[in-house]
Amino acid sequence: MATQTTASCTGSTLLQPLSEIINLPLDQVNFVACQLFALLMALWFRIYLHPSKTSPFIRHVVATLLGFYLALFCFGWYSLHFLVQSGLSYGVMIFAGLEHMHKYCFIVTLGYLIVCQITRVYVFDYGMYSADFTGPMMVITQKITSMAFEIHDGLAKKESQLTPHQKYLAISRMPSLLEYLSYNCNFMGILAGPTCSYRDYMDFIEGTCYQARHHENANGKENGKFKQSEPSPKNDVISKLCTCAISLAVYLSLYKLLPVNYSIDDYFVKSTPFYLQVIYLYLAMLALRPKYYFVWTLADAINNAAGFGFNGYNKDGSPRWDLISNLRILDIEFATSFKLFLDNWNIQTALWLKRVCYERCPVNPTAATFLLSAMWHGVYPGYYMTFVTGIGMTMAARAVRHNIRPYFLVSDSHKLVYDVITWACTQVAISYTVVPFVLLAVGSSLKFYSSWYFCLHLLCLLVVLALPVKSKRRQAKELQESQRKDSQSDPSSTDSNCNQKDKTS
Repeated sequence: MATQTTASCTGSTLLQPLSEIINLPLDQVNFVACQLFALLMALWFRIYLHPSKTSPFIRHVVATLLGFYLALFCFGWYSLHFLVQSGLSYGVMIFAGLEHMHKYCFIVTLGYLIVCQITRVYVFDYGMYSADFTGPMMVITQKITSMAFEIHDGLAKKESQLTPHQKYLAISRMPSLLEYLSYNCNFMGILAGPTCSYRDYMDFIEGTCYQARHHENANGKENGKFKQSEPSPKNDVISKLCTCAISLAVYLSLYKLLPVNYSIDDYFVKSTPFYLQVIYLYLAMLALRPKYYFVWTLADAINNAAGFGFNGYNKDGSPRWDLISNLRILDIEFATSFKLFLDNWNIQTALWLKRVCYERCPVNPTAATFLLSAMWHGVYPGYYMTFVTGIGMTMAARAVRHNIRPYFLVSDSHKLVYDVITWACTQVAISYTVVPFVLLAVGSSLKFYSSWYFCLHLLCLLVVLALPVKSKRRQAKELQESQRKDSQSDPSSTDSNCNQKDKTS
């Protein structure tokens, strides 16, 4: 197996003997080895290149050079695409007018990513699950487009036009080329992310990320003020590495025993009762998720080991290191709604979609967000089938929650029954939705849905038609109009209406 995948690996062949011993593709071995090396470099970076010992310039240079080295080791000359994509986008930022710079940058960056994905999929290795060079480009695309919108917010908009969170993230000056490359290609996130805001990254480089995140329940309170002590990420890093080890062991043990492809096997479909097909699909998807748990949790641990990711303190005074965490495993596995599952899966990507699309799209933001997510993921037809199905699932889940859930809130026992039922429905709905994402091709995806008689598609359609729900924007608009009428009829109520509007926002 390893020998067959060597030809498709564009990176270093130094670890080829190890690849043959453990019978894993060389590109995946290179990826894991580079992440482990990055973990060691992160510890060194935090201790020996601490902001108190060196300048931001040195930290930027070292983080960038280490990032390029890891990219070259994993992807060889294909890593030049990272520089080309970043260079083109930076040129747009510099030379385009501020009024439309963010739009042009978005089109150029996403367009270059899609061209690379088309080339890789339809020219080189269609259908291969490998650590390809477009994976890091997806994260770089998120960073570049986020930065472009944040620069536009900071330099081309008035504060009154921004939400509180947009004000916090707004960039008030154009980043230098070194700062830009360091943000996009630093060794902590070059291979697997996660995405972070430019402001948070600069606070980390300059050493100010701890000062701004001290809360009232922090340790070290003296005379109403806090010691500017730096919390240690040791416990969180160890915990996340243990999670990585467990996730990897579970994935390697189960993914071959429960392949998703078996769910469309003719003999399996004809001879297996439908309820057992449902259970098998859930277990197959359950066995697939630990791969993502491993990759994202390891990436989070690397950033934490470097001192990046501090997010204040818990109520017991312990530090939180989840600023750029990408998932919450327990909340995923025990999610009782489609939205709750998505909110805890690939968190930073969900935030990116919200900031650059959902909050800014004037027409049907839900559909636009799903479409952008599909385009960003790649050009396999299965991606688009998954996200189109996801739109219907989201609308149906929202309708059920708004119309049916209130009847189960009368007592704890009723709510427990509701939670158990919605948990089972959510897990089945998620598994059903993401099958094309795994199978990739149109034929096999349609074969699966046909074997299920498109039952959940039809059920979602019936639910949406029978239980209509007003969008949040429409609800907010109607609330504002009613408050405006009330304030006109009763001027003394203006203050209370404004306060209610703030709470609604």
